[in-house]
Amino acid sequence: MTDGTTWLAARQSITYGGYHVVLARALTPQELAERLAANLLYDAEHSVVPVGDQTSTSLLEFMDDHYGDSFDGIGLRLGCEGDWAYAVAYGGWQAEFGSLAPVSRDGAHVCLLEYEEENGKPVPPQFAYFCDGRLLSGFNLHLDASWGYEGVVGDPSTAARVQERLTAAGFPDPERDRREVHRAALGVVQEFFGLSLPKEQIVTGALPAVLLEPV
Repeated sequence: MTDGTTWLAARQSITYGGYHVVLARALTPQELAERLAANLLYDAEHSVVPVGDQTSTSLLEFMDDHYGDSFDGIGLRLGCEGDWAYAVAYGGWQAEFGSLAPVSRDGAHVCLLEYEEENGKPVPPQFAYFCDGRLLSGFNLHLDASWGYEGVVGDPSTAARVQERLTAAGFPDPERDRREVHRAALGVVQEFFGLSLPKEQIVTGALPAVLLEPV
């Protein structure tokens, strides 16, 4: 029995501010971290700096001490679940990464689960799945009309099959609670793509951690 990904829909499921989780198949956690460092929307080149095993709390405290405020830097905690490597972002990750298309080069499968929970606009949670530089499937996990949602986009065949699963689950449904929709949409993608994240290890356990630092 795996934890799946639906637990991410709980309020502050990982930490304050929402979640930014990248999963990758055919990459090690270190390779994933290096590709994410190269994918930051900065002019400066960034390197991956190991800072030992950290819990969510200890990494944020370390970043507060290191930067003055954890939101002035970006950290990742890294791990594996089955044949997926994953990276969980901390600090000021919001709007700092580019498209994951280049991260998925050379045949890698790369999946983004992201929610800027404290953004006042508000920004809906997002899902995107890339392989070999192409978007296979992506959509707004609130399944509402906000932020240009027009159904599932991406590779026509894959996107259509994901849309069929969402339609079969009764979505979109404007009368349903957004958090319930968020959770149910995560359930559809976790089943379709075989995704899972170890809840206890991420929420309370210690994982290898790195900072993404300018060179």
